[in-house]
Amino acid sequence: MITSKLKKCVVVAGHICLDISPVFPESCRGEINELFVPGKLINVDGAQIHLGGAVANTGLAMSFFGADVRLMGKVGEDDFGTIAQRLIKSRGIREDLIVSKEAPTSYTVVLALPGCDRMFLHCPGANDTFSFDDIDMPSVSRATLFHFGYPPLMKLIYSDNGRELTEIFRAVSEARVVTSLDLASVDPNSEAGSVNWKLILENTLPHVDIFAPSIEELLFMLDRQKYERLKRETGGTELTGILNCRDDVKPLADEALRMGVGIVLIKCGAPGLFFKTAGEERIKIIEDKLGYPLCDWPSREGFEASYVPERILSATGAGDVTIAAFLSALISGFSLQKSLQYAAASGACCLTEYDSLGGLKSFDEIQRLIDAGWKKNQPDIFSQT
Repeated sequence: MITSKLKKCVVVAGHICLDISPVFPESCRGEINELFVPGKLINVDGAQIHLGGAVANTGLAMSFFGADVRLMGKVGEDDFGTIAQRLIKSRGIREDLIVSKEAPTSYTVVLALPGCDRMFLHCPGANDTFSFDDIDMPSVSRATLFHFGYPPLMKLIYSDNGRELTEIFRAVSEARVVTSLDLASVDPNSEAGSVNWKLILENTLPHVDIFAPSIEELLFMLDRQKYERLKRETGGTELTGILNCRDDVKPLADEALRMGVGIVLIKCGAPGLFFKTAGEERIKIIEDKLGYPLCDWPSREGFEASYVPERILSATGAGDVTIAAFLSALISGFSLQKSLQYAAASGACCLTEYDSLGGLKSFDEIQRLIDAGWKKNQPDIFSQT
């Protein structure tokens, strides 16, 4: 059962947008370059409109898991902004969204065709104007945990070598609040792609307790030469099919720990999650912020394989939901093993619906499925730790 610890306040800040997802019928299968050609009409079954971005995906999922969540993001003074605020209020969550009169609300058109990886058409909008000044520090200082997501999609946050991002995490950490950071994919040809992300992480990660990037995001930022070489070798497809833990994933986790992180959770796509934690001295800092011991957490590493989902409709928000479950389990006093299980299971649940929240199950429901023998995937190459 969820303990009372979970009722402590959580602040989720950063990127927020509207996700507009056309629903493609199962008959709409084939290669992308065959389906999307000039002049072709593609019939769809309708459209799903949901909140997206880390603020919505992670924040609303943590609320579902029982946390007392406050959302801090930025929208425009437009119809999309009104819809975003209405959707948040409909879930009974107190939002602290800043409304910009100059910038539009961010939105993403999500193209999730059956059998294909997702594509996105994204308008950054007001997210590009988000800065340290938009963080309500008095509210944050009263929280147990602060999570920030998607800095690569927020121009002011990553500009000037990530000065705003570093200042946010320095201030929150000094307020004795547990800090958590998630990244986002970087388009190599974009302005964010020209940024020195390794320097940004070197400056910021000393103030980050929990770091939860994807393997591709972290490889791009810490070893771009290798990332680009592997992308050429795979023809631009996902890298998880050719990477292994020992040679490719573990060294990146080691480097993040050397930069000062306490807990590293690397999302490895369909195969699952790689995790590594710092020693007792660094974990003690997190314990002091939480107010209770993390007895089985120091000096651990391994790979948590994913669970087999009932069906797969869309991977939208699956990474964010995975993080939400992990953080919720952590602040509710679960063991590292349980936190990883609930994270992997929640990611699988997310795949069963088009939005990030529709397929979620409570930790109690997840535990019953696990006890009943919920099957896990067996990714051979990622079992090599």
